[in-house]
Amino acid sequence: MSALVRARADDPRPGLLFEDRAWSWAEHTAEAAARAAWYAGQRTGEGPPHVGVLLENVPEFSFWLAAAALGRFVVVGLNTARRGDELASDVRGTTCDLVLTDAGGAGLLERLDLGGARVVDTETATYEPAELPPDEAALDDLLMLIFTSGTTGSAKAVRCSQGKIATYGYGMVQRVGLTPDDATYVSMPLFHSNAVIAGWTPSLAVGATVALRRRFSASQFLPDVRRYGATYANYVGTPLSYVLAQPERPDDADNPLRRVFGNEAAPVDIGRFADRFACEVLDGFGSTEGGISITKTPQTPPGALGVGVGDIRVLDPETEEECPPAELDAHGRLLNADAAVGELVNVDGVGGFEGYWDAPEDSAHRSRDGRYWSGDLGYRDPDGFLYFAGRSLDRLRVGGENFPAAPVARLLTRHSAVIEAVVYAVPDPVAGDQVMAAVVPTNAFDPAGFAQWAGEQPDCSPQWVPRFVRVVPDPPRTATGKILVRSLAAQRWDAPDVWMRDGETLRPMTSSDVAELAEAFASSGRALL
Repeated sequence: MSALVRARADDPRPGLLFEDRAWSWAEHTAEAAARAAWYAGQRTGEGPPHVGVLLENVPEFSFWLAAAALGRFVVVGLNTARRGDELASDVRGTTCDLVLTDAGGAGLLERLDLGGARVVDTETATYEPAELPPDEAALDDLLMLIFTSGTTGSAKAVRCSQGKIATYGYGMVQRVGLTPDDATYVSMPLFHSNAVIAGWTPSLAVGATVALRRRFSASQFLPDVRRYGATYANYVGTPLSYVLAQPERPDDADNPLRRVFGNEAAPVDIGRFADRFACEVLDGFGSTEGGISITKTPQTPPGALGVGVGDIRVLDPETEEECPPAELDAHGRLLNADAAVGELVNVDGVGGFEGYWDAPEDSAHRSRDGRYWSGDLGYRDPDGFLYFAGRSLDRLRVGGENFPAAPVARLLTRHSAVIEAVVYAVPDPVAGDQVMAAVVPTNAFDPAGFAQWAGEQPDCSPQWVPRFVRVVPDPPRTATGKILVRSLAAQRWDAPDVWMRDGETLRPMTSSDVAELAEAFASSGRALL
């Protein structure tokens, strides 16, 4: 990555666009060199050189990514949606030396135990011009720690070396045909691997222009594409659906967009988006860890992820034997889920997985037997195409954000009328998951205000607020008294006393609501879920 940044040092072409400002690549590299020199002067020599970045997609984030590559220090991408102790634990757990933020982020950090990390306001900090650092980075130098969620109930930071990010970035250049004449629209958060690997790095690699948006906006997507002359964009999760929900105009296809790449779009939205905006949409499946990749081919059936890059198999996590192929009815419904569904595993090796920061047991679990175990569930049809079947019950992906269920359940049990709570994923009709909670109530429990109460908690991420709540006075339990979450999750909303979020409150779910959900799954091509 250091070499990619250095290659732009004398490049006069447009490098970064943000709102009404613009920087050439040469100016961008100079900004990065100044920050690398500033941080070198700030270091005390104690602890790892980890710099937490709690920023939206503003130019400072881009400057500091390049500065880390030059200065051989590590950017820790801090999720702007996390709150309270969860955010503080991310800072402490990655041993951040300092945290870069702005006025908005500083408010989130007030009164938190950051383990000694110093908070720096990027809006007031100043940096003196500096030469490029003399030392070239090595391929295995750590460049970023990017948070994801695992199966243990706590967030883990994925190790991403300079070589890994650069290699994946070059791969994206080839996959989407990016050239120096392109402009890349990056509205996905830069603390996420999708934005860094699919947007920022490939643009840096070839000298294409990066057009940053502070945060994604469906209504401003097309105006921004036209304003910046964007020919390429990246996404993760549901953005295509939100853009498609905007009112259609007869000139929607009149735009410079050529290709869009991302992960986990609703199958039906891929074609709709391509047709409406006259571009090509490339949708894949992978993980922040980099251990597994699945790509669509022209022959990929509707609803399938595609075929594995390398030898990707579906294995029973208990026996480690390969699961039998799926048996599908005439409508494509899975008939032998108990036998066919297993964990998606890269049996060729661990791929780009370089481990988690300070979590050797979790790293070993992911890479046991020299294979990469994704933690994602899937099945394979008789023709070899892979399908996504969900995630283990204690992790969710909502609006592109991965998080474990345990912290959400702990938060919900703080409610005075909740005796016990469990949280699990149910599929979203468009992409990813929705949060469903089952609560064991006291007699004073009032479901109508429960969602509003949860959203008002200072440590509750907006994605954590349950979409569905099931009130279960006597839930099914194991022999040791634990709630059988798997049983509840299998029933989803097809159960008594289920409430659904309507605005900020909950209301009883009706048979009409269930029917509307079924129609939504069918129309988005996710009926199999």
